[in-house]
Amino acid sequence: MLEPAPGTEPGRSPETASTTAASDPATREAAAAVTPSETLRGLGISPGRSAGRVHQMAGPPLLPNPVPVTDPAAEITRAVRGLEDAAEELARRAAKAADPAARDILEAQAVMAGDPMLRESVDQYVGAGMDAAHAIDAACAHHRQVLVSVGGYVAERASDLDDIRNRAIAAVLGLPMPGVPSPGHPFILTAEDLAPADTVNLDPGSVLALVTEKGGPTSHTAILARALGLPAVVACSGATGIDDGTWVSVDGDTGEVSTDIGEEVAGEIQRRALAERDRLGRTSGPGRTADGYPVKLLLNIGSVADAQGGVAAEGVGLFRTEFLFLDRRTAPTHEEQVSAYAAVLHAFPGAQVVIRTLDAGTDKPLPFLGLADEINPALGVRGLRVARRRPEVLDAQLDAIAEAAGASDASPWVMAPMVTTPGEAADFARRARSRGLVNVGGMVEVPAAALHARRLLDELDFLSIGTNDLSQYTFASDRQHGDLADLLDPWQPALLHLIAQCAEAGRAAGKPVGVCGEAAADPLLATVLVGLGVTSLSMSARSVPAVRDALARHSADQCRHNAQLALAAHDPDEARRAVREAW
Repeated sequence: MLEPAPGTEPGRSPETASTTAASDPATREAAAAVTPSETLRGLGISPGRSAGRVHQMAGPPLLPNPVPVTDPAAEITRAVRGLEDAAEELARRAAKAADPAARDILEAQAVMAGDPMLRESVDQYVGAGMDAAHAIDAACAHHRQVLVSVGGYVAERASDLDDIRNRAIAAVLGLPMPGVPSPGHPFILTAEDLAPADTVNLDPGSVLALVTEKGGPTSHTAILARALGLPAVVACSGATGIDDGTWVSVDGDTGEVSTDIGEEVAGEIQRRALAERDRLGRTSGPGRTADGYPVKLLLNIGSVADAQGGVAAEGVGLFRTEFLFLDRRTAPTHEEQVSAYAAVLHAFPGAQVVIRTLDAGTDKPLPFLGLADEINPALGVRGLRVARRRPEVLDAQLDAIAEAAGASDASPWVMAPMVTTPGEAADFARRARSRGLVNVGGMVEVPAAALHARRLLDELDFLSIGTNDLSQYTFASDRQHGDLADLLDPWQPALLHLIAQCAEAGRAAGKPVGVCGEAAADPLLATVLVGLGVTSLSMSARSVPAVRDALARHSADQCRHNAQLALAAHDPDEARRAVREAW
């Protein structure tokens, strides 16, 4: 099995503007005036509105009819060269990627393209009589099925393998590499799905929004759309059936894609979007409600490079340390870890920096851990549970964090992923505090942790709610299952009830409870989360201005009212609608 590793200047056409904000009621009034011929619905995974003409991602290369193989060695050479070309192309795109998250994803994908087991499968299929293109197709199909059968994080890499297949076959056949269209004007990009290589170099001045038929809230499309500040909708059935050139509007909050709106309406939506984006760009200061109730606005980052755009934030709510460990067959050295952690701490002197210990396991396999495959890895040894088998990995990481803290002016907070029981919380707290780390917390990602939040806070100093995983485990819904995307909607009332329970536990204990899932990046939902009692919100840097603005428009009492409206709703659509009408 594989081991997988800003808008426009004033005076330009309104067609070129988009916004990540959903806070301007006038923008939505313009949309409400539209009477489109059809409205498609999917899952909004990157907030904001945009409008423009649709252009579809070019499809994968078509396989020609099989040809007889008379020289297997030469055919293997062609196939391997195709895989190498794909790997080199992905590596080049990674090197050019400005966004660190995109770079990390592409680098991991390049490693997949060079995986020896993939090449071995290609050799076997050529040996069975297949030509190079069909051997690559068959080998990728085989490994894709293996990834999907494993489930969890590993299944999320299947789309990466699809992209590798398309690029390698294109190289073998002498065809252009798949890529984003270039119609010569700003446009809405639609596709069945988007691979990291498709989205890594997207220009937000040209691509106004993303709409795909597949994907979920944690797919690469979602991650990169939020990083780029592009409105996006996934799991939108019928998206690829929209004819190129059709004028559409995209609502990354509601998941609605309205077709045939006409150029005049699209232009009005974009003019309002541009005005809203410029207004938000002038916001500043710490997060607080209209009546001064403080809410920390923090960043989700994977490295110090992600912090470069974080001047408007108040610290880091989630530093994902696993990017330091990806695709390694040996653990990073103590010195490597200390250097990486110290770099982030130095970037935020005196600020809160929450470092999450390694979130890996059989659902996010790291070769050096040596963990056995599991039938259902999403329910197996992952996150903090890895310490049951490899406690020295956690201890080494805590040692490095403590040393980095000692060499900086910052006082880092440290938290463990997948904390499930009070006993686990107590053991992690003991390990961290024995090294002089004083702010120790845990992530709430499973219902058991939410239900026993008060008991967890007897052992810990804070909680951070990961809404993506908490949704997955609460609704027994795989994060990559497009047919179940509605169950992963962060507006689900059942999920909000669990968040409310955690926040109440925090109030009772006098300890902070934050949200570091992507739900925190939704400006409208942010008012609900604060109304539930959440004390901090952590998100990508591009999301901070819109969330800051949304909170500044609401008093604490209004936030609490919004929370009650959402909790009383029967489904996420009703919850979202009720809060929007109360805006």
